[in-house]
Amino acid sequence: MISASTANSESPQGHFGHQPVQLLGNEHKSEVLSFLSARPLHTFVMASWIADNGMSSPLNRGNFYGYRDESGQLDGVALIGHITLFETKSDAALAAFTGLTRTCPFAHTVLSEAETIRRFMRLNENGSRAPRRVCRELLLEKHVPESLNLVSSLRPATSAELDLIVPVHAQLAFEESGVNPLAVDASGFRKRCARRIQQGRVWVAIENGRLKFKADVVSNTPDVVYLEGVYVSAEHRGNGYGARCMTQITNHLLEQTKAVCILVNEVNSAAQKSYHKAGFRFREYYDTVFLNPQYEQGAPA
Repeated sequence: MISASTANSESPQGHFGHQPVQLLGNEHKSEVLSFLSARPLHTFVMASWIADNGMSSPLNRGNFYGYRDESGQLDGVALIGHITLFETKSDAALAAFTGLTRTCPFAHTVLSEAETIRRFMRLNENGSRAPRRVCRELLLEKHVPESLNLVSSLRPATSAELDLIVPVHAQLAFEESGVNPLAVDASGFRKRCARRIQQGRVWVAIENGRLKFKADVVSNTPDVVYLEGVYVSAEHRGNGYGARCMTQITNHLLEQTKAVCILVNEVNSAAQKSYHKAGFRFREYYDTVFLNPQYEQGAPA
């Protein structure tokens, strides 16, 4: 899947393919959530952030847009910003959102199903926002709790543990994206980590003052919970400790949602093995595209 302010009020909108692209606000919330509910396994991030933050919020780090068909019905919804997400029914909607992404100076990451990203890359091949990195990822999901041996130290993090969590989460982000968020926007990154802890969405196992395991609930809906930012300390890798922690967390989460899912890099076979032990199964391929930065002064990083 998971810095600062929302896109500015002059964010582009217009007509692509003779159909209007519309900047969406809180008055469109019910309509958008209804549209996204058709495919909950693929729209959980947008749906959860709308539920958490509303349609217009600096916490979304971007703006929501809609693409309407000739009858005025939504044909696509996208969050265009630091993390860019698409849900479209037509190539015309995707083309419109690709155009918006090219003109968004602080668009950083584009995430979607592999086929959608293939089409995005084709539409963007002559654009100014060339990708600097593309990662193939596996979407794994879990529906059924597994038997487990409890990890007694596993629990939601507290605000007092922020300084343990921030450098670990930053290192995970750097390894995935090639950008260290502490070097780009240390204050904003700490605030986002702190907010997630306050929401009760960061799970940790801490022993003798050392972080042994961490996982973040990035989005939380009645249909799907999405986890990322999973960390296992070096001494606990390869011995089943991470799988035990993941099993314990996901068993708890499945008491309140229908599925738990996670994205794992295609080349990270050790993590894949651990997630399989915890009951996750392959669903489909996703791609993450990291764009070359074009930050403007004052734009969120």
